[in-house]
Amino acid sequence: MNSGLAGQRVLVTASSAGIGFGAAEAFLKEGARVVINSSNGDKLDAARAKLAPLGDVHSVLGNLILKSDIEKIVQQATDQLGGIDTLVYVTGSPKPGRFLEFSYEDWRAASDLLVVSPAYLTRLVADRMLKDGTRGRMVILSSYVIKEPTLAIALSSVCRVAMLSLVRTLARELGPKGIRVNGILPGFIKTGRIDQLAQDAAKRRGIKPEDYVAELERDIPLGRIGTTEELARAVVFLGSDLSSYVSGASIPVDGAVLRSI
Repeated sequence: MNSGLAGQRVLVTASSAGIGFGAAEAFLKEGARVVINSSNGDKLDAARAKLAPLGDVHSVLGNLILKSDIEKIVQQATDQLGGIDTLVYVTGSPKPGRFLEFSYEDWRAASDLLVVSPAYLTRLVADRMLKDGTRGRMVILSSYVIKEPTLAIALSSVCRVAMLSLVRTLARELGPKGIRVNGILPGFIKTGRIDQLAQDAAKRRGIKPEDYVAELERDIPLGRIGTTEELARAVVFLGSDLSSYVSGASIPVDGAVLRSI
């Protein structure tokens, strides 16, 4: 099947590594023109250099929790590409820990990252799509924990729920304008987040990090942690016309780890 992404203009946030990098790589392989983003200049330059052989890739330095940087990301991406056909919203995760361990400042930072940032950035992209008459797509990456909260990552479990509501709200409001909005709920994917969780579990429980990873894999029906390449296939599906009648959906990509209906 042809994704129809050749020449399409794609912005992928938080894409110097991990899930975002995997998504950017996949879109470039489909012939899209891509803008990547990171708050770390060195990592951003390295990622762009690695992706450059695959196609037309640009970069924007910016922190997703700063209003001025969010505005810069959208403006520069628009300038570099001439518009935006697909937005892939990826962001990092707040620190792990249980609910009673967190301060007011921790909750404020998590909500800025997981509630305010995606809402404001998608608003700016929607404004641009509507101005240009673009029948665009948005793909918002959240987490499987919004369906089944995980005690060890309370900040994510609570704050990422807003991203699911954002998907449904935008899909209903922007659908009549020809803009589709969907979400993805990743399970355990091979990124630095797995290492962070493993180290945290090791400190709390006195186990080896590799023992924690083995526990995760035993709990996943497919028996292993997923790859960024596997997740990226779902992102490309929702970020292209392959999913032309899908909007307002949030699709788990988790190896069947979710138990709830």
